[in-house]
Amino acid sequence: MRVIALLPARLKSTRIKEKLLKKIHGVPIILHTILRAQAIKSLSRIIVCTDSKKILNITKSFAETYVSKKKHNNGTERIAEISNKLQAGLIVDIHADEATLEPKNVAKLITFHKKNKKFDIVVPHKVSKYSGGKNVVKIISGKYNKVLYFTRSDAPYGFRKKNNKFLHHLDTISFKPSALKKFSKLKKSKLEIIEGIELMRALENNFNIGTFPIKTKSFSVNTPGDLKLAKKMIKPKVYFRRINEKKK
Repeated sequence: MRVIALLPARLKSTRIKEKLLKKIHGVPIILHTILRAQAIKSLSRIIVCTDSKKILNITKSFAETYVSKKKHNNGTERIAEISNKLQAGLIVDIHADEATLEPKNVAKLITFHKKNKKFDIVVPHKVSKYSGGKNVVKIISGKYNKVLYFTRSDAPYGFRKKNNKFLHHLDTISFKPSALKKFSKLKKSKLEIIEGIELMRALENNFNIGTFPIKTKSFSVNTPGDLKLAKKMIKPKVYFRRINEKKK
């Protein structure tokens, strides 16, 4: 089965200006993500989907890069634009700002989806004792790994028994190509607008969404604090060597 990774890469960002171009040990964030994705053996192709020639000029020597339309509401819509032109069994959405991406966990996601073809979409989660507040999307799941709801609230709420197990929505997502195509044609849904969670659109339209646990320390760089932490976590030598190899 051909599995293609698509990295939505919008230039503009709110909390860190043009964050994908910010450097960690001299290397732009987006290149850290690409180089980590290249270590995933189960991927047939890696394609950056961007709205910016600035990003194109940086990534084109390292990965296939497609310049998409500028007017997309979110990254899912951006990758859907190019996915319609591809032949694949699965499409994996990898956030371009996840500089600490763990290849082994993306491989686990692909394996899980291949074994659980009943799901249109698979969203892995991290188990935590803490809610994380409104900036962390929580997953409510039922039997057989099926997602029932996504929310920014502290859920499940500990009304009769204290809840110390929250399922944090992780950023890397696997789609069946048919599901991604259908999703991109749907209008924003009522609960999507209320919660500010784009996959609520899929749930409200009866997509079958699965989830499973992953242990991870990876995160997307969204704030100056995230950027500072990523600089501490990432060892520079490997990236400098691979960047220099590409330049030769």
